[in-house]
Amino acid sequence: MTEKFDLLDEKATSGVSRRSFLQAVGIGSSAGVMLGAMGAIGLAPTASANSNGPGGLAHKQDWRWRPPTRGDFYAKGKENQKHVIVIGAGPAGLCSAYELQKAGYKVTVLEARHRPGGRTLTVRPGDKETDIDGVTQVANWDDGIYMNCGAGRIAQWMVTMDYYKELGVPYQVMTNANAEAYLYNENRGSTPGNPTKYRTAKADFYGTVGELLTYATDQGALDSKLTEEDKVNLKSFLSSVGSLRNGVYWDAPTHSNRGYSEYPTAWNFAETELPPTRPTMSETLASRFGNYFQFEHNWEQAMLMFQPVGGMDTTYQYFVRAIGQQNVFFNSPVTGVENTSDGVKVTYKDKYSKSYQLTADFAVVASPAHIARGFTSNWGTDIDTGLGEFAKGSAAGKIGLQYKSRWWETDHNIYGGITETDMDLQHIWYPSYGYGQQKGLIVGYYNTGTAASTYGALAPQDRQARAVAQGVKIHGEKYATELEQSFSVAWHKVPYIEGSWAYPNQNSEYFQKLQAGADNVFFAGDWMSEVSAWQHGAFWAARYAVQALHEKALATV
Repeated sequence: MTEKFDLLDEKATSGVSRRSFLQAVGIGSSAGVMLGAMGAIGLAPTASANSNGPGGLAHKQDWRWRPPTRGDFYAKGKENQKHVIVIGAGPAGLCSAYELQKAGYKVTVLEARHRPGGRTLTVRPGDKETDIDGVTQVANWDDGIYMNCGAGRIAQWMVTMDYYKELGVPYQVMTNANAEAYLYNENRGSTPGNPTKYRTAKADFYGTVGELLTYATDQGALDSKLTEEDKVNLKSFLSSVGSLRNGVYWDAPTHSNRGYSEYPTAWNFAETELPPTRPTMSETLASRFGNYFQFEHNWEQAMLMFQPVGGMDTTYQYFVRAIGQQNVFFNSPVTGVENTSDGVKVTYKDKYSKSYQLTADFAVVASPAHIARGFTSNWGTDIDTGLGEFAKGSAAGKIGLQYKSRWWETDHNIYGGITETDMDLQHIWYPSYGYGQQKGLIVGYYNTGTAASTYGALAPQDRQARAVAQGVKIHGEKYATELEQSFSVAWHKVPYIEGSWAYPNQNSEYFQKLQAGADNVFFAGDWMSEVSAWQHGAFWAARYAVQALHEKALATV
């Protein structure tokens, strides 16, 4: 084989045609030899073709995803017989295993928990979870009801959508913003029973700010910034977006954008507009409702958003199916990852705490950084320091509240979306599935930081009581009387996860060493990306690790 490659180089430079030489090589040769010959004369990808130039993946700003293929090994006259152990069956781990397997690698996935998905956890009827304090909850939902305890939405531009399509995961729209949802800032003037519709708050803020900017423009305050034509164009925009009349918000003949006390029929628009009692300019600004509106334009959160049909972790059931159930081992917590002279050695336990060892050519560590730091390892102090820069992810929690009727739809006309508050429940999510059915589930809080720690310290029944008492202030007594059951999760108490998300210090020399890997060990996870807390970030970090591993594998054959 080597002789043929040497001959190819010589012949190619001495004027022999490529076609005639390939015909000669092809006679009696394997596919690997043929592809190797093609690669050497530029007709098939080679290891260098998959490189990113000097420094390879180290030059991240120039990095582009080039999926590894079996042909990359064939181009060197070899078959891919490399074995990779992937630690963690969350988004990064399963994506790594999937992409590596497509390129011909043998993969073995070790997952500490009893299910795939990591923080992408969907709790369905009958599911059971036990936290690190030994507290067990069972989801006694009705059929068809589920709760996304972690990840809950996907922006349409995210790479996650590509995997939905590639794997055949069915998906649907997730309503992330809804004009009919509420805003309730208890510390800024909201009172029980008087929440403010999102559309009402937006109309008042746009009107107030539009009026102020129009006044400033007319008074010449913007003369140094605007031409006369600019002023005309600005005032036209402000009049439209703020529903102004002669530059004044409350002088407009109608304020229908604020909503109605009763929804109009065919002729009663004016009669059913919201009552004339209205906030003053100071009260509007003091409410701080305007601080929520950027959410609709945020690059991560702007509609459209999507979700898999049947629950967010459906995605990872599809990944496992594609990788092969026989290659994914659950209830198998890893305790050690060590480089050896010719690969890696990984130690793990089964559900009976019996210890096992696996050897392979490479490993991808896709567990949370603080968990990985607890492994027995020989990857050195720099890697350990890099992992140590990721303290346990901050606290985050959710509670699912199953109701015997979908009163938020029938009584409030809310179909999906989020109510925002300054109470420690922080956010209320309405379901974006099961519209019009008899029963449904609201996420009664989705909180982070101190608020999540406060709830997480409570027993499940006390979390429910606290969340419901706050929700009643917004939605009234049905928030309590229609409730059937709940299920809550505190992510800092979930075994083998023990936190939410963590953000990398991109400028840290230790983080850059994590990106490069430690000999035959590579790292992946949303925490290894600039888009932490999203499956998108986990997938891209997995791709980064896969390509770094692949380049090293090609360099050793």
